[in-house]
Amino acid sequence: MQLNVKYRKVEDLIPYVNNSRKHSDEQVAQISASIKEFGWTNPILIDGTNSIIAGHGRLMAARKLKMDEVPTIELDHLTDTQRKALIIADNKLALNADWDNTLLTIELDELLKDGFALDILGFDSIELAKLFDVVEPDDIKEQSYNEVFNIIVECKDEQEQEKIFNRLDSEGYKCRVQSL
Repeated sequence: MQLNVKYRKVEDLIPYVNNSRKHSDEQVAQISASIKEFGWTNPILIDGTNSIIAGHGRLMAARKLKMDEVPTIELDHLTDTQRKALIIADNKLALNADWDNTLLTIELDELLKDGFALDILGFDSIELAKLFDVVEPDDIKEQSYNEVFNIIVECKDEQEQEKIFNRLDSEGYKCRVQSL
């Protein structure tokens, strides 16, 4: 199978209604900055009906940048089941990788020496400080509570737990359910 990149109008692309991956305004801004700095390096994947398989965040960034067209690759050979599975796999598989912090720090240090602004890479100041083993008082002030403290919320039943979990998750807190 040969992949062909075709530019399509942003207004013609249809986000997948059941996309389980969330994109915060901050992340969309990061994607936008990346597109401005590097150009389009990863086309949006669509099915045969212009529905997005992968690239919801990139589409949101394109809208933020007021772009008319974006590069796409059409994957019209997938079954409905394969398409749904790829939507999940495309997001999850990248999360399963780890960083080699030693090599990452070497690369970041070289970028800094070249005068490149590291904020465009998606790391926040706290992550960078940890990588470079530097913790400044200003960095500590920037930390949000969910990066500093863990809390335990006791719920009377699973419904209450689900309600609280969903509310905190929708507010951007990193949550996980843990049985005691």
